[in-house]
Amino acid sequence: MDVNITKALNDKLYDRRKSGALELEGLIRDALAAQDHDRIQKIVHQLCHEYAYAVHQPHARNGGLIGLAAASIALGPEVARYLEEIVPPVLACFSDQDARVRYYACESMYNIAKVAKGEILVYFNQVFDALCKLAADSELSVKNGAELLDRLVKDIVAESAASYVSVLHAPPEPTGDDGDGEHAASEELPTAFSLEDFLPLLEERVSVLNPFTRTFLVAWITLLDSIPDLELVTYLPRFLGGLFKFLSDQNQDVQTATQVALDKFLSEIKKIARIKRGIAESRKSQGEEKHSTSSTRSGQGVASDTDSIAPSEVIDEKDDASLDGQSTTANDEKSGSGEGDWIPGQDVQVDHAKIMDILVTFLSDSSEREIQLTALRWIDSFFEICPEDMMPFVPRLLSHVLPTMSHDVDAVRQAANRVNTSLMDYIMSLSEESRHPDNNALAQLNLPNSLSAIGKDLTAVERRESNLSSRLLKTVICDQAIDGRASLDSKGTRTPTPAEERGPSPRPGPELDYQAAVNALTLQFLNEHEATRVAAIAWLIMLHRMAPGKILSVEDGTFPALLKTLSDPSEAVVTRDLLLLSQISKNSDDSYFTSFMVNLLKLFCTDRRLLETRGNLIIRQLCVTLSAERIYRTMADCLEKDEDVEFTSIMVQNLNNNLITAPELADLRRRLRNLDSRDGQSFFVTLFKSWCHNAVATFSLCLLAQAYEQAYHLLQIFADLEMTVNMLIQIDKLVQLLESPVFTYLRIQLLEPDKYPHLYKCLYGLLMLLPQSSAFAALKNRLNSVSAIGYLHIAPRTSQQGPPVSSFERPNRLKAREDGGVKWVELLDKFKTTQERARRSQRMAGLGDEVGASPTQEKEKMLPPDVPPKNPSLRPNSAANTNRPPPLPAQGQGQGHKSKSSLSNLGRFAGGVGGRKKK
Repeated sequence: MDVNITKALNDKLYDRRKSGALELEGLIRDALAAQDHDRIQKIVHQLCHEYAYAVHQPHARNGGLIGLAAASIALGPEVARYLEEIVPPVLACFSDQDARVRYYACESMYNIAKVAKGEILVYFNQVFDALCKLAADSELSVKNGAELLDRLVKDIVAESAASYVSVLHAPPEPTGDDGDGEHAASEELPTAFSLEDFLPLLEERVSVLNPFTRTFLVAWITLLDSIPDLELVTYLPRFLGGLFKFLSDQNQDVQTATQVALDKFLSEIKKIARIKRGIAESRKSQGEEKHSTSSTRSGQGVASDTDSIAPSEVIDEKDDASLDGQSTTANDEKSGSGEGDWIPGQDVQVDHAKIMDILVTFLSDSSEREIQLTALRWIDSFFEICPEDMMPFVPRLLSHVLPTMSHDVDAVRQAANRVNTSLMDYIMSLSEESRHPDNNALAQLNLPNSLSAIGKDLTAVERRESNLSSRLLKTVICDQAIDGRASLDSKGTRTPTPAEERGPSPRPGPELDYQAAVNALTLQFLNEHEATRVAAIAWLIMLHRMAPGKILSVEDGTFPALLKTLSDPSEAVVTRDLLLLSQISKNSDDSYFTSFMVNLLKLFCTDRRLLETRGNLIIRQLCVTLSAERIYRTMADCLEKDEDVEFTSIMVQNLNNNLITAPELADLRRRLRNLDSRDGQSFFVTLFKSWCHNAVATFSLCLLAQAYEQAYHLLQIFADLEMTVNMLIQIDKLVQLLESPVFTYLRIQLLEPDKYPHLYKCLYGLLMLLPQSSAFAALKNRLNSVSAIGYLHIAPRTSQQGPPVSSFERPNRLKAREDGGVKWVELLDKFKTTQERARRSQRMAGLGDEVGASPTQEKEKMLPPDVPPKNPSLRPNSAANTNRPPPLPAQGQGQGHKSKSSLSNLGRFAGGVGGRKKK
């Protein structure tokens, strides 16, 4: 450079430096015109090393920057060969401590880029990195200069990034006529901008926290995505995580810009999926057309030729058909209506699995509202975009989507509900599709119950519930039922899934990891929110319907969790839990059912609060979904063998109350009233043996079964039992129940005293047991209303026949009934034995609490002589009412004496049943 130029560039005044730069520009133009590239090279070298790199001379650096810009302007298109030396010193000045140097560096790079245009893309990564730092610069002038440079570079990238090849990499001038070789070489040339080289820098920078830098990055990502040929969406998993973090930025502008960018990416992914699906459909339809035309031609060939066709001829014919198909396809391409037309996006590959992994990770790790909302919206869209890639993520989705259904924010809660619905639809549709292709007729038989059937079962239970969670589940199931019907109705016209589009390949479809899904759902039982627990059990019900053999077996560790869930405070959860347990029992053998009943009784025994608050609900729901008789038989067998007389008495009382009052057990009550059949007798005997633990329940059972004579004999034994407050309360409740619709038949039978003589004795016996109370008055009024009929029929018969005839009649009745299969006397003995055992058990428990009680005192307490004083006062009343001898002496005196002694031993039973509950 001339001396005056060097002096001007070193001046501290900007105007003098500018005038020096203008002189330098003219000098270089002259050198370029003279093709003096050596001098130009020296000038550039001098500007870089003596000026731009002069660290301790800020004016020299400024002069070097403006000089390099002037040199670039002068060089024009020839600047490409010098950029390798010009750009690095300018980039170095971007990080200078002096704000003015940074600003002049922006100005210089702006002028260089304006001249170089596409050539600057060779240094795009370095320029981008510098701009990324300057976006957060503290000096406003520097930031403004960087924005101007940023806009220019964006324009260059948008215009040239996809296709521009640097002149430095351009092929040499063709020397011969080898045009084909030149064409092949030009195809392999690298573009100046490389997305592969840029992405590592983007991955590094996307983790920044500065809001200005984040806005800068989002703007660049949006720009690069808008260039079709770059296909940035292919690399989306590499920076999607960083973009999601931007959503939690405190700056609203960053959130808005990021949300817009993510929405564009999602729309692009949806568009690509639709394009690929449409192309696959068109190929499939064309393939079917080709197949039909080839089969038609082969049919014509067979019809025309009488001789057999050799295999080679058949192959040739197929080849001809395929060639014809290719020619028609080529014609379609030319006409513009065929599948051969290239559609933007058809070759773009999107890694859906990696994107899903990122989405699920953010859903689980982030508590930010915007991040969760966006992740849920993306996940919901992916069920439509790539259903074939969703299966591996089902267990993780269940773990994280279900808790989100109870989110505090309504928008997040609704989004989670939509994802849960889509996930349920997806699992159900996939299970149905996997069965259809092989054999439709056979598959229809092997399919599990349809979703609409699940809806019926669940809604039958939910009809009695009115909470939010039940409505939620009902909505989900109804939607699925509608979708299921729609998919079946429109099976011929519906859009096939990508899995179907691949054709009849032997490769099996994705399999759900049932165990992982069940484990994820079981953990949700511990969630504090009701909606999440309800949804978890609804999922288990559906999965068990789909694959009853794969999940929730007898040995499965989920069973204890399901039992424990019966203690859940939510009635909706308990109802569905019972439905699931019933469903498992239906698909299991008898040993599972017995184990279920035994474990349920153990749970009731250990958790008395559950028995008090939910016992009736649990029993009734199980009777709805399972066989009520099977439940009662199994529980009765278990309770008969139970050593805990206190719990057995309470449990029998609960079962008996449900047997009398529950609408679900109406059929069971009808069966009990029919003791003529073997089944009815067997069921009655099974219940009676277990009901013996509770005296009033046993009496109620006999009334239900219309075994009034047996009930009357029980009342005679009651006379020898000590009436406790709890026992009187139970009798009081029984009297109230006698006025209910359940016992309408019994009240009607009071009109036929000659046919049901022992019914009167039972009711009058109850009246004698009760103290003067409201129940006493109610029963007395009922009996008074029919007492005249009773006297009218009974009195004459007793006066005519006398005691001998009645003594003869009763054994015959017993005998006849025993021939039918019920051994009534043995059942009475069983009742006495059980009550005696209960009395002794309570006596021993009472002695354990007394201090200083001796074994001799215990023996004295257990001796029978304390009891007989009661008998003279009580026995005449019952004898007066009966006007007949007691049943047992009629069988023989020895047996009568034996029975009397056993009754005397029961004299101290102060409510081994009721008193215990009170205690």
